Amino acid sequence: MTTYKEIRGSQIEAVATDPSNPVEGQVWYNTTSNALKGQAATAAGAWASGGNMNNAKAALAAAGIYTAALAVGGEDASGLVAHNESYNGSSWTEVNNLNAARYGLAGGGTQTSAIAVGGANYPFTGATETWNGSNWTEVNDLNTARGDFGGAATDSTNSIVYGGRSNPSSSNVVADTETWNGTNWTEVNNMNTARKGLGGTGSSNTNALAYGGRPAPAETGSAVVESWNGTNWTEVNDLNQLRSHLGGAGTNTLALVFGGNDPGGSANIRANTEEWNGTNWTETTDLSTARYSLGGAGTQTNALAIGGAPIPSGGVKTEEWTGAGSGVTRTFTDS
Repeated sequence: MTTYKEIRGSQIEAVATDPSNPVEGQVWYNTTSNALKGQAATAAGAWASGGNMNNAKAALAAAGIYTAALAVGGEDASGLVAHNESYNGSSWTEVNNLNAARYGLAGGGTQTSAIAVGGANYPFTGATETWNGSNWTEVNDLNTARGDFGGAATDSTNSIVYGGRSNPSSSNVVADTETWNGTNWTEVNNMNTARKGLGGTGSSNTNALAYGGRPAPAETGSAVVESWNGTNWTEVNDLNQLRSHLGGAGTNTLALVFGGNDPGGSANIRANTEEWNGTNWTETTDLSTARYSLGGAGTQTNALAIGGAPIPSGGVKTEEWTGAGSGVTRTFTDS
């Protein structure tokens, strides 16, 4: 009979804590939890529950990665909030607030170098704030004040925002695109389709994806997707699901989108998740909790879905995405 050591070249280790970087096929016994564990690769992507936020909110901005994220601004049951929370991969901690409370803002970057742009502060604002890991600082405003729009950022010095609406009127929807160089906003080529409530993903002001949303005067969602190459927007293949106010993560060639609603309000809330490979969208595992106006951070393979409406049921929730082929630790049982 062949032994595990003969197959893998090593014995099953007994350890007090799980290995920090196990390889696929590695097996160990955790003496603290008295459990036999092993490292596997996921066959399909899946969502798992993460730590709840301290404050329920929707229409927020998010920045960072799977294990180091920010959730910024938004609205709760009582109105606009300036809350800023930091995620360490398991729990949220309240850190210094935005200078201006607002919802429907755009944002991005990292946990230590982020940007928060525009949003509704009654009326819509062009206010821009940058985050250095400790505090928010007001910097130069957008050229066009607006909210309910998409955006992408590398950090606080390199970002892009697009679409949205410039006043509360449903018909006042814009296609404007602006890029940020760390000092000023510059108007560049517009999107092909003006819309509000769209999702935004990307890694810099030369790499962005715009998806979904609601074009004026329609109040139903859109499946339109556009890709930005640093100069122009190009229409690419549509989402499988019509929706607006959805979350997303990744780049313009490898992205994940999730949640949203169609039409507006609380009707037809989506849990759908779709993956983008640079050419086509593929439906994959749904969110555990359907919600809209949620934040998204991370990559196509490791993402966070943060907060969202309806409040309070969706407002504190965090879900963590592990994509197909990613490493995952399994606990063996006798059943």
